[in-house]
Amino acid sequence: MIDVLPGGLTARHPVEGDHPQVLAVLDEWWGGLKGPAGALERSLLLPRLYFQHFTTTSLLVEREGAQADGRQGDGGNVVAFLVGFMSQTELDAAYVHFVGVDPRLHGQGIGRALYGAFFALARSRGRRYVHCITSPQNTASQSFHTRLGFTASGVKPDYDGPGLDRVTFTIDLAAR
Repeated sequence: MIDVLPGGLTARHPVEGDHPQVLAVLDEWWGGLKGPAGALERSLLLPRLYFQHFTTTSLLVEREGAQADGRQGDGGNVVAFLVGFMSQTELDAAYVHFVGVDPRLHGQGIGRALYGAFFALARSRGRRYVHCITSPQNTASQSFHTRLGFTASGVKPDYDGPGLDRVTFTIDLAAR
C-alpha cells in the first residue's frame, strides 16, 4: 500500500473502530490551534461516517504490531491518517478531506507518502485533479501542500460557513 514508510510503521485502510483513536489525537497534533473552538471544529469535520463509508480511499499509518491479536481498529498506535474520497460530481477529481501526522514524526516523509498513495489511487480511478482545503491559520499545512506541488487560492471568506475561512488547494496529477 505504502512502500516508503520509516521502519516500524505500516499502512492500512481505516475501519470504523479507528474513529475514536483518531479523534483522540487531533488536539495534541494540532497543538490546540484556535483553542476550544478549533478542537470542536476538528472533531465536527471528522465524523464517524468517514470511517464507515470512505475506508477504501482513506489510509491509516500505525506502529507495526499494533494489531498483534489480528483485530483492526483498536490498536491505539495511530501515527498518521488521510481521509479522502473520489468526487461524485467532478468525475476527474478526488478530494483529501483531512490528514494528520504525529508532530514527533514530521519531516520523515510520512505525509508525502500518504499523499503519494492517494495520488496513485486517484489516478487508478481515472482522476486527474486532487483538491483539499485548510484554515488560513494553519500555515504549516499551507507550506506542506505548496511543497507537494499544490496551487493555493487566496483566503476564501466564510467558505465553510460564517467565520470559517479556508484556503483551497488543487494539484494536476497529469502535470506530475
